[in-house]
Amino acid sequence: MDIIFLIVILIVPAIAALNVRLTFSKYKNITSHSGFTADDAARAILDSNGLSDVSISRVSGDMTDHYDPTSNTVYLSDTVSGSRSIAAIGVAAHECGHAIQHGESYAPVVLRSRLVPATNICSYGSYILVTLGFIFRMNPTLIRIGALVFLGVVIFKMITLPVEFDASSRALRILGGCGYLDSEELKGTKKVLTAAALTYVASLFTALLHMLRLFALSRRRR
Repeated sequence: MDIIFLIVILIVPAIAALNVRLTFSKYKNITSHSGFTADDAARAILDSNGLSDVSISRVSGDMTDHYDPTSNTVYLSDTVSGSRSIAAIGVAAHECGHAIQHGESYAPVVLRSRLVPATNICSYGSYILVTLGFIFRMNPTLIRIGALVFLGVVIFKMITLPVEFDASSRALRILGGCGYLDSEELKGTKKVLTAAALTYVASLFTALLHMLRLFALSRRRR
């Protein structure tokens, strides 16, 4: 049973990540009729939402797009920045969605930001406790406490889901409403953003499995 847990924990995120890459690759070759680049669309979205102070910068790598609230910057990866594809425009709009969330003090994103330090402590603390549990002859108490501490990571991932889905919803609504993408292009962009969102679902699922596995180990070693 333990082997099955480990296999699922490894395979599910890998499948989700592969799905994102395949979906993005499919739609990165479809150019938007509007002629906008991802950077153009991002700038227009930010300005129209009163976020002219948010800058846009290029970041190296693939699938490294993100919004950094500390620098108030939307970072677009090498595969997105400068691209006119509907996939790239969708990703850029999604990151702008996060900037809008912060600008509006969207409750889930505010809560997630506040939980980051505690989540890091829970992640490292759980690892240390479980490791000590294995070192000290499979001590069930330490492993069980480690599983409880890991619950903080699970909660953080649960809060992340509405943040990501809301950012995608905002992106699709803005892109369609402002004419950056037509109805057919929006369908492809939605598939890209849905595939990306499913990676967060997979992350939550595997975190839950990991926690359940730790509880199962603690009961087995009583």
